[in-house]
Amino acid sequence: MYRHHTIEERLNVILRIINGEPFKKICREYGLDANEVRQWYLRYQKYGEEGLHGTASYHYTSQEKQKIVSEYTEKVLPLQEICLRYNLSLSAVKSWIRKTRRGETLENRRRGRPPKVIMARPKKKEPQTELEKLQAENLRLRAENALLKKVKALVEEQEARARFNGQKPSTN
Repeated sequence: MYRHHTIEERLNVILRIINGEPFKKICREYGLDANEVRQWYLRYQKYGEEGLHGTASYHYTSQEKQKIVSEYTEKVLPLQEICLRYNLSLSAVKSWIRKTRRGETLENRRRGRPPKVIMARPKKKEPQTELEKLQAENLRLRAENALLKKVKALVEEQEARARFNGQKPSTN
């Protein structure tokens, strides 16, 4: 199970490594993943204590993401070096690489609830010319006519079923 480590814990581990204690011994003692500790150490070397706070909250464009992925695939740079260079998390870069290999887009998804416009009516606007007014009225009358035809067909079908079953049609 993943455990969030405080800045103090991370700094304590890094200082013990700097003081010359064996890397694997410290990882065993704290029950840490060696790759994670190595990432902390590299971030500490490059960014100082700020590097232990995590990655920056920045949304990369699809072109920037594609450039980073191409550095990994074409220039064959290690993932850790790419993460350090761009101050990214390892999981973000891995997911971009995975999406690229599947042929998916690297566009940023819109966040939040999508707008509710499934069966929304178009906004009313006043027709400017006489022709537009007549066209709008014509469209409305066609829709009304189609609706009345549909209702009439349904009533006739209901009456036919009633006659077939031997019942008298209703007066409604």
